Amino acid sequence: MAKPLIEIRNVSKSYRRDTLQIQVLNNISLDVPEGEFLALMGPSGSGKTTLLNIIAGIDRPDQGRILVSGIDVTSLSESALARWRSRYVGFIFQFYNLIPVLTAFENVELPLLLTPLPKKQRYEHVKAALGAVGLADRMYHYPRQLSGGQEQRVAIARAIVTDPAILVADEPTGDLDKKSAEEVLTLLERLCRELQKTIVMVTHDPRAAEKAHAIRHLDKGELT
Repeated sequence: MAKPLIEIRNVSKSYRRDTLQIQVLNNISLDVPEGEFLALMGPSGSGKTTLLNIIAGIDRPDQGRILVSGIDVTSLSESALARWRSRYVGFIFQFYNLIPVLTAFENVELPLLLTPLPKKQRYEHVKAALGAVGLADRMYHYPRQLSGGQEQRVAIARAIVTDPAILVADEPTGDLDKKSAEEVLTLLERLCRELQKTIVMVTHDPRAAEKAHAIRHLDKGELT
């Protein structure tokens, strides 16, 4: 088995709602090997998205540690964490989060604008990312000119354009029809296999989870 890229150690997280303290994650420990496609499943409110956000450095645990490539992400300052996210993590959302007034090319280029790459290199990176998702011929189309499946593929191109080590996907097929969902899952599987991307995907759909190498279930904040 490949060495763990992500090491989750005794992670707990709770939120306060009015006077209530709600335990969302309870002492979670998990290793995700480099190059694995992991599906996190569980009922609504089980803590799946919270765990995904902690892995991605969007949220912090109350207790425990997250190590990625040996870096203790939980110990980083906010500014260091933002730099780490931009380098290590690509995000794929259920509703694409594309900017409607920007072309596919411009949407994919957005993460690169935060890097020192010159314009010519940014162009090459964006072209390669859109080519990888099969949309080289749609570079200058706007989101409204694309199907839902194509929009999600643009979002995946945006996620991989900085060559991150980890892709986190929160219900990436939740807003797609069956055919488009199958195409997106096949694409994620190929990115994992051909580009050795480590993918952590939250899904409620057993058919989507079947594409993953491993499935872990969360229930009431605990891995089952």
